[in-house]
Amino acid sequence: MFKKALLFVFFIVSLFSCTNNNKITLVQSTGRINHVIIVMKNSDWQGKVGDTLRNIIAEPVVGLPQDEPQFTINQVPPETFNDLFQRSRNILFVGYDQDAKNNYYTNANIYAEPQITLTILAKNEEELIRNLQEHKEDIIATFKNKDLELYQKKITKDFQQIKSIETFNKLGFSFKIPLSYNKVEDTGDFLWYRNDITKGQLNLIAFEIPISSETDFTKEKILTATDTITKNHIPGQFEGTYMMIEPKFTPVTKTLKLSNKPALENRGLWIVKDDYMGGPFISYAILDKENNRILVIEGFSYSPATKKRDFVFELESIIKTVALQ
Repeated sequence: MFKKALLFVFFIVSLFSCTNNNKITLVQSTGRINHVIIVMKNSDWQGKVGDTLRNIIAEPVVGLPQDEPQFTINQVPPETFNDLFQRSRNILFVGYDQDAKNNYYTNANIYAEPQITLTILAKNEEELIRNLQEHKEDIIATFKNKDLELYQKKITKDFQQIKSIETFNKLGFSFKIPLSYNKVEDTGDFLWYRNDITKGQLNLIAFEIPISSETDFTKEKILTATDTITKNHIPGQFEGTYMMIEPKFTPVTKTLKLSNKPALENRGLWIVKDDYMGGPFISYAILDKENNRILVIEGFSYSPATKKRDFVFELESIIKTVALQ
């Protein structure tokens, strides 16, 4: 009974803090990208509710060579949710309230800034599990989109001068390439920038695919054209070797909009033909009907023996700053 009462008070305090946070100066939030603090009772975390939540929030990211969860998570019970945890940037509250009129909602900047908190309540365990399952896609999107927004501001605060990049000028588009990325090739038709990191490389490439009609906007045409481009522009370390899409792994595709235009996202693996190099890639193909073309921007990483989720996330955040002129 004490724990239930404590949890209820905890949520009331959270709501009160939210409505009054404009009257106080908030501390800077902490936490790495793709990291979520989950506040819920230990007994629920160790039971069916916890199993359901782990299946949702720790689901593997698609397109990576090894399984890595969507988020790194830490669970804390309400009674130990102290100042240290309250400064976390992403917080998920899960619990019970018999009188809650709203059982799923978000708040911003309750304890720190920037911060997003997501609250999921129910009257009993069965209802709580149902609420989690009904909102599973939105749970992922809520935290990911906020992390993406924050990371974009951080990593593209200082970026390459757009006017100095020939491919941007000739093809009529741009995106914010951080200064940590250095030019490898910029022909006017093909762009390649690379960031040499401690444990490997992060790469960004861009090019266009001419099309005769909208029916050419297909996954197959995009992937085939990408293989042709990388064969011609991205050689391997040995003569006759070159980068290509891993044929044993079909890229995972989803539709979306970028720069207010239809786009396809492809996540998959790349390899170097007749060599042992490889890694994940994320590619966005934008349908530009006005100019009879598909604009392709791709990010790929090479970081052997390291986790790759956050590298792909960085590439995604950069690419999604794209703007067409």
